[in-house]
Amino acid sequence: MNGRKRIEKYPMFDAVVIGVSMGGLQALKAILPHLPKGFVIPVIIVLHQSTAIGSSLADLLDGMFEIDVKEAELNEKIQAGIVYVSSPGYHLLIEQDKTFALSIDPPVNFSIPSIDVLFESAAEAYGDSLVGIILTGASADGSQGLKILGQLGGLTVVQDPVTADAKTMPEAAIATAEVRYIIPLDEMGEFILRLADDVG
Repeated sequence: MNGRKRIEKYPMFDAVVIGVSMGGLQALKAILPHLPKGFVIPVIIVLHQSTAIGSSLADLLDGMFEIDVKEAELNEKIQAGIVYVSSPGYHLLIEQDKTFALSIDPPVNFSIPSIDVLFESAAEAYGDSLVGIILTGASADGSQGLKILGQLGGLTVVQDPVTADAKTMPEAAIATAEVRYIIPLDEMGEFILRLADDVG
């Protein structure tokens, strides 16, 4: 479905979760400038990253955009107006009370943090008030999590593989989950922004 079409009526969204891997930093730099300071929906991101890079995703992104970006912390209450990013070396989960949990369990889909782990826990916490977005990546991580997210009533969105640096992850998500919207990268930021404007 074309991202320019009006978003259909859904329950008001309480959170957006994003999974991204290879090519992810550039993808996020294309999306996050569209989100204003104080954006009313919290955005939670897992990006596959090595613990050897020397800095976290939050360190790389903080201060680049109008919206605040920070690393998700253990037991932290999720709040609007913030983009939360995963820590390297830990799975990121969301508890029923809308706080973060961190886990050092073994990798899932060869990944830690795992997108599937975030999406499945977020789907259980938020149900039909959750939006799940799969972006560029070179693995199948996130496809099962997006499927569960959709089954529990959440809105499923995938980057158009044609616009992805690595097509494997969006293609796996499209093949596995019932995807509601397939959006080109250059329209994804505006799409997320309109989740707050068009739904209610």
